[in-house]
Amino acid sequence: MALETRVLQADEWDVWYDQLELAFGGVPESPAERKLYRRLTETERSLGVWDGPVCVASAGAFTFRLSVPGGALVPAAGVTMVGVSPTHRRRGILTSLMRRQLDDIRAGGEPLAVLTASDPAIYGRFGYATATYALSVDIDTTRVRLSVPPGTDGVTVRLADPLDVLDDCERVYEELLAGRPGMPARQPGWEHLPLLDAPAMRGGGSPLKCVVAEREGGGVVGYARYRVKPEWDPTGSDGKVEVTDLDALDPAAYAALWRYLFGIDLTWTVRAHRRPVDDPVLHLVSDVRRSQPRSRDSLYVRLVDLPRALEARTYGAALDVVMEVEDAFCPWNEGRWRVVADAKGAARVMRSGEPAELALSVRELGAAYLGGISLTSLAAAGRVRELRRGAVREASRAFAGDVAPWLPHGF
Repeated sequence: MALETRVLQADEWDVWYDQLELAFGGVPESPAERKLYRRLTETERSLGVWDGPVCVASAGAFTFRLSVPGGALVPAAGVTMVGVSPTHRRRGILTSLMRRQLDDIRAGGEPLAVLTASDPAIYGRFGYATATYALSVDIDTTRVRLSVPPGTDGVTVRLADPLDVLDDCERVYEELLAGRPGMPARQPGWEHLPLLDAPAMRGGGSPLKCVVAEREGGGVVGYARYRVKPEWDPTGSDGKVEVTDLDALDPAAYAALWRYLFGIDLTWTVRAHRRPVDDPVLHLVSDVRRSQPRSRDSLYVRLVDLPRALEARTYGAALDVVMEVEDAFCPWNEGRWRVVADAKGAARVMRSGEPAELALSVRELGAAYLGGISLTSLAAAGRVRELRRGAVREASRAFAGDVAPWLPHGF
């Protein structure tokens, strides 16, 4: 029987999602996670591949608006829930799903597609590239001191039920959006993702806790969500604080939250994952080595409509360069493009018949798009070719951002 690819129907969701769990090892998610993702799934943007009555592959997309350099929120398809059953791998199913999905994204007018990769090697062939990294720290609070800026004493912190202060925390998140590329504006329902607190997610730790930072007359100016993981050894307590979220609107509130986390009784380590790679905590600690900073890939970006995507962001320097772009999977992006950015960072992108000054693929443009990966470093790796002396440096300076792009949560 021939395989059939079709848009997901609401009454097929459980079978479709069961297949996805099977593709990722067969470990079922908690009822709370499953309930939330069922609510968030956009069935009209979800594809299933069926072998008779059996669903054997899936791919979905969320409708996002992604912050880009300059603060604009650009429409982006959040590619998600991609999986192929072990019985049907290496038959070209994934390629056909990616083909259909990118065609649909283009037809829907979204200039970008983004994803987080379970296996980074898979998605490069479809034009996706790592555009952000995430920082993790394990801070030994027995040996590391925290320096705090002036004004911190004017900030008070209080414990609150995470649900009770959710709206206040979301207001803080929204205020930070424009200043940090890579952050998605949270559509209705997404605000509950950081509150998922299934026992399996706790790893032996406490239920999710929330502390908010407030300033008199200013309301909530920051928050941290965390779990405490009590541990004991023959010498006594060896507890850990696991930070899941921390956002603040100013340095004083930010430092006050870290000071609170450092001071939780019976704990000697503060762990935080999925932080920006330029997280200011690295400059507050007295010993960065004993904070064990490390990074890993996070958000992958794919330019679907190259000129629209490049015109949607702001550039850090004036630029006038002609690029020869390779894009075998989305050939409408291929060819020679002239990118002209003025002194204010606004850009025009147009087809060009002039000689190319840079040669690269759409993957390199995706990597550099949010300002966190330099074209200079990609050129040093041989992934960008300079055809006019100085063109790489000029383009790299224009594409670079003031802050590291950051994806605060998965999807």
